[in-house]
Amino acid sequence: LGAVKGLQIKRMIAHGESFSPPPQTVSAESVEQSVWEETIEAVGTLTAVKGVVVAAELSGKVVRLGFESGTHVSSGQLLMQQDISIEAAQLKVAISERDLTRKELDRMQSLYERKVVPASQLDELKSRLEQTTAQVELIRANMAKKNVKAPFSGRLGIRQVNLGEVMLPGQPVVSLQSLDPIYVNFQLPQQYLSTLQKDLTVRVNSDALEDQTLEGRIFALNSDVDSETRNIAVQAILPNKKERLRPGMYATVAVVMPSKKHVLTVPATAVNFTPYGDSVFLVDMSKQENESGQLVVRQQFVQLGERRGDYVAVKHGVDLGQQVVSTGVFKLRNGQT
Repeated sequence: LGAVKGLQIKRMIAHGESFSPPPQTVSAESVEQSVWEETIEAVGTLTAVKGVVVAAELSGKVVRLGFESGTHVSSGQLLMQQDISIEAAQLKVAISERDLTRKELDRMQSLYERKVVPASQLDELKSRLEQTTAQVELIRANMAKKNVKAPFSGRLGIRQVNLGEVMLPGQPVVSLQSLDPIYVNFQLPQQYLSTLQKDLTVRVNSDALEDQTLEGRIFALNSDVDSETRNIAVQAILPNKKERLRPGMYATVAVVMPSKKHVLTVPATAVNFTPYGDSVFLVDMSKQENESGQLVVRQQFVQLGERRGDYVAVKHGVDLGQQVVSTGVFKLRNGQT
């Protein structure tokens, strides 16, 4: 029994020493050289090209509202009308005084031509006519200011006034914003000032756009650099047809620089991310590490760069044309077939 058991153990040891795991089936891709656009990323704030809080200029009772909250209005559209009954009565009196003064001036002019009255009386009536005319224009101007109109076309906000309310000067009526196009303001470090220029392409993304990216262009650069942050303020303009972007929102901005860079890229699925370093598995095409002639993989630590889409740039660790395992990297080990 001892001899039989010893023989069995000896055979098991020999089998274990000669055992090798079966080859793993993997997918591989070549390390390729790509030309990537050089971009500068920043976080910006959206602002309206034209935005204002429409307010009452004069005090008065609201007798008419010509809008609904959240609607689109055109330039010159009536938003609110205040009571002008007092101004209308004053206008009649002022017009009557102006007309009477004009008639008196006509009579005085004929008398002056016949040298019946002195020039001083004629000048006094001319001055009174100018005063009464100015009074008529003043009353009409006040009446016009009580008809609050949209200064430009845009989207209204929430109404802040009610019918019958007595308005005070400067009291807000509604917010009006022009949303298409829209500005995005952001800041960039001063070292990019030499390459920044007007009309450079920018790509803007926001939570409101989900996976969609809008393209715009740099509209203006600030004339000075912030002395505290050493950043320069940049303003870009972009289309907003569906008005999904609103003033006050934040957005991520990528400025596309004129220069391009050449990088080595591998699929993002080929990278094994670990706390002690990132690595890829290279397929050894020389077959020197395996006597059976099967391909083997070799683990190679790499230094990664920027990631775009499904590919990531590799700064150091791989060469152009090498084969990297693109799927199944988590089940591999160094030297495996």
